[in-house]
Amino acid sequence: MHRMFHRMARTAGHPEPTAACRLSRGDCAERTSRPKVRGSRDRPLTMKSPGVPRTATGWRVVLAILWILGLDLPPDRCLLAGAVAGRRPNVILVLTDDQGYGDMSCHGHPVLRTPNIDRVHREGVRFVDFHVSPTCSPTRAALLTGRHEFRSGVTHTILERERLALDATTLAEVLRSAGYTTGIFGKWHLGDEPAHQPDRRGFDEVFVHGGGGIGQTYPGSCGDAPGNTYLDPEILHNGVFEKTHGYCTDVFFEQAFRWIGDRRHDRPFFAYIACNAPHAPLQVRAEDEARYAGKVAHPKAAKFLGMVANIDDNVGRLLDRLREWGIDRDTLVVFMTDNGADGGLLAGYNAGMRGAKGTAFLGGTRAASLWRWPGTLHPSDCHALAAHIDFFPTIAEIAGARLPRPVRSRIEGRSLVPLLEDPGAPWAERILFTHLGRWPKGSDPESARYRVAAVRTPRWHLVSPDGGREPHWMLFDVAADPGEKTDLSADNRRIVGALSAKYDRWWNSVRKGWVNETAVGPRINPFKERFWSQRGGQPSAEDQRLMDMEGNPATRKPAASPGARPR
Repeated sequence: MHRMFHRMARTAGHPEPTAACRLSRGDCAERTSRPKVRGSRDRPLTMKSPGVPRTATGWRVVLAILWILGLDLPPDRCLLAGAVAGRRPNVILVLTDDQGYGDMSCHGHPVLRTPNIDRVHREGVRFVDFHVSPTCSPTRAALLTGRHEFRSGVTHTILERERLALDATTLAEVLRSAGYTTGIFGKWHLGDEPAHQPDRRGFDEVFVHGGGGIGQTYPGSCGDAPGNTYLDPEILHNGVFEKTHGYCTDVFFEQAFRWIGDRRHDRPFFAYIACNAPHAPLQVRAEDEARYAGKVAHPKAAKFLGMVANIDDNVGRLLDRLREWGIDRDTLVVFMTDNGADGGLLAGYNAGMRGAKGTAFLGGTRAASLWRWPGTLHPSDCHALAAHIDFFPTIAEIAGARLPRPVRSRIEGRSLVPLLEDPGAPWAERILFTHLGRWPKGSDPESARYRVAAVRTPRWHLVSPDGGREPHWMLFDVAADPGEKTDLSADNRRIVGALSAKYDRWWNSVRKGWVNETAVGPRINPFKERFWSQRGGQPSAEDQRLMDMEGNPATRKPAASPGARPR
């Protein structure tokens, strides 16, 4: 029967799928269900590899013939639509910290040069209308769970409100159950207490700093090893602190290279390289800063651009290693940014967008999302509205992972597989919701219901930049006005009312997920306590001050106003 199946596939002009899939026939049907679009049909898929089906329809024809003949599918194969689902490639996610959409030369930056990120852009599928959360912990929570961060307890970046709820299922857990080995290198920022650490959330290999950034100290659970800097940082490696040597971005990539190199022939891997750069403080190698010294007016802009250039160098080394190892065509590399521009604004460029990190305008949420898989993905722009919540279901489908019904029912995102197969494929209308969170600890969240909030459809963007219990809605037609310069709310009251009502329903639905609002944090940062238990030592007077709510400038009462923004 296998020989007959392969003969039929060749006769139809479509080579057999090349990767094993862990799904049964019934699961294949279930996982390939898509949002229905009236009048939609399969479109031709143009792939670079001759070993890839040319159309999704061709495989469905073969499947239908087998079904009519009463024949079962080969148990170790999965006839999914197109060439992507169930292929089980290696997956590498490179996520940078506070690099804005415009902070790369492929997005028009007039000074910065990023030839290696540009290569990923040039050789992959580029989601040009891809959105994340306005700050870092929320984006990480959404990426790893496939649902809005509020549903997993993440409403801030500090004060225990950065902790991912313990009942949340992560992508790493799903991939590990599907036979992948998993590793994280760099920034976790979803909880520093042992129960919240990545080794308890699905990662086999853990090489991370603490808190939201190297050297940070906040009251409660969020803080890094004492005295840490971007050069030669102390890193927690599988439960043991290691004194590393080199610049943090280089250190994270090199550790990922060692781990991948040792395991690349064993089974598929998921490597999550989460850079701490170019997040402030702008600690940069002198030689990287020198690349842009004198080319930008602001004295700190050269530091920021140098940090991005260093990331770009490491992306280039990553692509070179994949080729040298012979796994380039077996590896999906995703390059992504985690929120809107921050330090990049010092250089005076934001890709024509309004807003930045910490805002709900497009400049606060639009992110780079570049997907490179040589021989499988055809380089193209994709204009469909997509988001961080789509990453989980997309990677799960590509990996052929079975999602238990309880997990599947909690996912809000959509699989991007049909768009990876055909960037112009039909894509049903959708609505995305944004909220900054960050209301003062212990306050009534209703007082910030409409503060830094937004509703997005493919055409419209409804934004309340400074509301509270009542909204201050602004409406933009982003299809015609991507710079959000003209507020159309006064002339479109019906649209404002309809989107506002959807926002209210959404807000009411996410409140039950706020499990960290009343959490009481430890007196000493867990990362620091762990460090001192291994190396000896105790908190200094400065450590004690920064771990105190009234002593830390970011959390003392005068700074806990709606405008306060911990880094």
